[in-house]
Order: sequence, then C-alpha cells, then structure tokens
Amino acid sequence: MTIRIIVAGASGKMGQEVVKLINRTEHFQLVGAVSRTYAKQEIQKGAKYYATLEEALDANEADVIVDFTSPEMIKKHLQIACAYRVRPVVGTTGLTEEELNQLTVEFKQANLGGIIAPNFAIGAILMMRFAAQAAKYLPHVEIIESHHDRKLDAPSGTSLKTAELITESRRQMKQGHPKEIEMWEGARGADYHGFRIHSVRLPGLVAHQEVLFGGTGQLLTIRHDSLNRESFMPGVQIAVEKVLEMNQLVYGLENILEV
Repeated sequence: MTIRIIVAGASGKMGQEVVKLINRTEHFQLVGAVSRTYAKQEIQKGAKYYATLEEALDANEADVIVDFTSPEMIKKHLQIACAYRVRPVVGTTGLTEEELNQLTVEFKQANLGGIIAPNFAIGAILMMRFAAQAAKYLPHVEIIESHHDRKLDAPSGTSLKTAELITESRRQMKQGHPKEIEMWEGARGADYHGFRIHSVRLPGLVAHQEVLFGGTGQLLTIRHDSLNRESFMPGVQIAVEKVLEMNQLVYGLENILEV
C-alpha cells in the first residue's frame, strides 16, 4: 500500500531529509508540504507547499503527517491531525506534560494513532534503554546533551526522555554534597529528581548525548552521537509504517520498537 504523506516543516534541514526519505522509499508518496516561506510553490512534480497544515489537508488526501516544525506549532498541528483523522509522526519536542496528557486523551477518544519521538535515531533509543538498566545498579548519574546552536529547547527532548526512564528504575535520592554551593546559578545544570542534566549548544554539533554513571572506583559512560540528520531517517520510516496500525498517541520511539 502506498502511504500518502504531508511533511510539515519540509523546507527545514530535518524536513528536507524526510523528503529525500520519501522519494527513495517505493511505498511512500509525498502529496504536500507545509512552509509559509514557499507557499504555493512546487516542492517537486506533483506536490506543492502550503502556508498552513489545514490548507495542505484540504487540498490532498493524506495518511500520515510528518512534522518537524517548531515547539510552538506542535500542539496545534496535533489537534489538526486529530480533527482530520490523519496520523501524525512528530519529531519536534517542547510539549509540556499537561499538553501531552491532554493530547493523549484526545487521540484515545478519536481512536487514532500518533507518534511523538524526541529522537528517531535507533542508537539513541538503545542508549536510553541501556541507561535505564544501568541506573538500577549505579544510581549516581548525570546527563550531558550537546546540540547545534539553532536548537530552541533545552534540555533536549532526548535527555528528558532518558531522565524519565532513569527515574523509573533508579532509587530516589539526591546526589552530590548536601551543602553544595553554586557560585554561579545554573553552574550544576538542571535538577531532575535529584540528578543533573547539562545542555551544550555550539555550531558544528548535530545531536549528542552521554549518560555518566559514577560508582565506587568506577565510571560508566553510555554515549550516542548523530553525525548527520540522515541518522534519524530509519526511525522515521519505521514510525510512518507503524503509526497506521495504531489507535493511540505514544511518546517515544521505543514504544514501537522491540528493544
């Protein structure tokens, strides 16, 4: 079956990679794209840009929306997808826990599938899983995530998801010296359930994360590096194919992978 896809944020760097993925995948078809900058122009033969997602959906029959836009657009686009009964695959992060819970209810009521993934790299999913397992035995942990300097949110969605998984298996504790003093506020990073998350933003980076576990006389480092945006595309392809079989909104690619 050919899967008809609309790409929101198609003119961005991730969106361009998704378009390449669609064009090289035999059973994928690009039917439209969303970009205010290029609205009404052709993205390629048989598909054009629209200023809004509603315009793209009104003009085209679609099965899946792949969304790599911006944090302020996610909630609106997910609600539009739900209203049009088109399954979303979202790689943009920035939803609050309350917004995610609300959207989960809306999709459940609509009996509609959707995937929000803070990271589509298969190696990153494995990193999260391995970190959650390690936290059972080495509860002293810190996360350092590094991304390009155009990224809007901090900490990254990947580090937040990693932290959530760690918290599920790590015993509750506040690590570090009990009388620790920050000479400059924020020097120790963000506090999450007693451990720290640090965000680095520099040109030249793509997406990188290391999870450091400290124990008596030992240090365990679990690290993942995405060296280019193509690294996310195998996960996007899996999500597009799997979302058609789903009837609820899930957060995290690990929910559809056997890892």
